[in-house]
Amino acid sequence: MTQPLAERLRPKTLAEYVGQQHLLAPGRALSKVVQSGRLHSMIFWGPPGSGKTTLARLLASHVQLQFIQLSAVLAGVKEVRQAVEKARAHHEETGEGTLLFVDEVHRFNKAQQDAFLPFVEDGTFVFIGATTENPSFELNNALLSRARVYVLKPLQTEALRLVLQRGLAALGGLSLSEAAEALLLHAADGDARRLLNYLEQASDFAEQGRLEADSVREVIQAGVRRFDKGGDAFYDQISALHKSVRGSDPDAALYWLTRMLDGGADPRYLARRLIRIASEDIGNADPRALALCLDAAQAYERLGSPEGELALAQAAIYLAAAPKSNAVYRAYKAALKDVRQHGSYAVPMHLRNAPTKLMKQLGYHEGYRYAHDEPEGYAAGEDYFPEEMIPRQYYQPTARGLEAKIAEKLAYLKQLDAQAPHKRRK
Repeated sequence: MTQPLAERLRPKTLAEYVGQQHLLAPGRALSKVVQSGRLHSMIFWGPPGSGKTTLARLLASHVQLQFIQLSAVLAGVKEVRQAVEKARAHHEETGEGTLLFVDEVHRFNKAQQDAFLPFVEDGTFVFIGATTENPSFELNNALLSRARVYVLKPLQTEALRLVLQRGLAALGGLSLSEAAEALLLHAADGDARRLLNYLEQASDFAEQGRLEADSVREVIQAGVRRFDKGGDAFYDQISALHKSVRGSDPDAALYWLTRMLDGGADPRYLARRLIRIASEDIGNADPRALALCLDAAQAYERLGSPEGELALAQAAIYLAAAPKSNAVYRAYKAALKDVRQHGSYAVPMHLRNAPTKLMKQLGYHEGYRYAHDEPEGYAAGEDYFPEEMIPRQYYQPTARGLEAKIAEKLAYLKQLDAQAPHKRRK
């Protein structure tokens, strides 16, 4: 059975390893570990194809440790115990240690992660876990405290080009056009394994030992961007979209929106996020922003993809260009804090309805001032908070957009309050 090209080209020594120079260049963190010849437990955090498994294997070989690999997708506590027994037997027979490598370690639950700890602490094996997810969220603190996290980055163009050259040589000296090379490097999106897989598949279309761009397009087709619908990259890009809107950069906002759509994000989820942003970061500075986002979400439901995605782009650009205010957001958070802190104060009697005779006899609604019957339609000096609370000012409008006029109106009403015979509590 022929091995895939990516497996055949897996480096045999650290000298052949490509990329991650921020860790392996002379004087860098992992370089010092390699020079010392003593490995500690580690977590490799990086995107697919960045070389996590290969690096772990090479480190084990470099310091002459037995290499045992488990996949958290398939393994459980039983397999961990078997690895422990294998490590102990190997030490008894040879006096050498073991490196246990667990791929996708974030797939293990807390109990499974805890199963490693006694054997990491007593030196049964050196532990290296690989994950594409943020270890802060996906790994328990006990494991993190015993392993140093190293962040692996997507491979840059020059590193990918070196991998590509090795692949071409392994395929019998296959050549390719500049356009084909550019397509492959772009489609790889920092992933060496993906690059070699595309190259191997495209090689079937080569004519007279040369690969052209059209043949590469047949293989890569669409959806080549690095994107995890539920992973760390997903939330990073959502954050970038939100911050671009908040920062009033419509071009960056459009970039991140289209990046996520192109990567396979659910347009309905993005529509919901835009609606949230409209209230959180624009609010009453431009109330039309919320209505436009709701319209964009409805337009997507009517049209579907790809036509409806244009409405989402329109909404994102409008939000980014709109005047900004988080006054509503801050007011809501402050009011929520009071509600949770003070509990369920009774509604003041004058604010209660009195639909029955008994309720009227009990004083419900008594003393209520109907604002429409008051001068300027405002009951100056009236108090609408619970009796146990001093009136608060949660909402403090900014001087931007429509909120500037709202601020003027509220300031005027305060003047009326100050002049009223019925003074509000302070």
